[in-house]
Amino acid sequence: MGYNSISRWSGAIGVCAMVAMIRPAAAEPRAVVELFTSQGCSSCPPADKIIGELAKDPTVIALSMPIDYWDYLGWKDTLADARFSARQKAYSLARGDRDVYTPQVIVNGSAHVVGSDRAGIEEAIGATRKADAVMSVPVALALAGKQITVSVPASNKAPTAARGEIWICSISKAVPISIGRGENRGRELIYYNVVRSLLKVGDWNGNAASWTVPLENLSREGIDGAAVFIQDGSRERPGPMLGAAYTSLH
Repeated sequence: MGYNSISRWSGAIGVCAMVAMIRPAAAEPRAVVELFTSQGCSSCPPADKIIGELAKDPTVIALSMPIDYWDYLGWKDTLADARFSARQKAYSLARGDRDVYTPQVIVNGSAHVVGSDRAGIEEAIGATRKADAVMSVPVALALAGKQITVSVPASNKAPTAARGEIWICSISKAVPISIGRGENRGRELIYYNVVRSLLKVGDWNGNAASWTVPLENLSREGIDGAAVFIQDGSRERPGPMLGAAYTSLH
């Protein structure tokens, strides 16, 4: 099953009706930081903690994407999904290298950094922001009833320079896990801003547009946040992040 806007990857549960509201970011996001991590990786807990710290920064959209390729080491990651592993490998393919490891952070869809290197992450945020298009597109999220709407304004760039895919993900803000086996056996770790579903909403061509997604397509037990991003490239070769937004669902 691939990523798509009608995926049933996430189990639907009832969502309380919400009054319509626009939730602009308190500060314009300067970065999307994706951490590829694993419960079976002894080097990952410091990186997981950093994601928790970055999640408190309103200018950073920090996401944990647990991978499954270390499951054979003796502990099956309870949050992992093969599609996150495929996304990490797609980044490597787009860069033209073989740098796939944990903990690995991808900053703004382009730079990769060891996930436990907080200074390196901040440096990569600054470096990636030097590209004209990176995080230049404002994104708004609106909740109304049992729907969430993503709105993007028209771009002031040439049409050929303003294109991207719209992705939305459901998030569990903090998930405690007791590790029973493997390299982290006996530890209880907390994973922050864990992505539990990742759905492609549509394609942006530079014109003002909006997309509406039923909350039941995102919701499952433990979901309490949602993030959306516009990304250049494709699922097979993801590129720079053009814009993003985050909202709590409760």
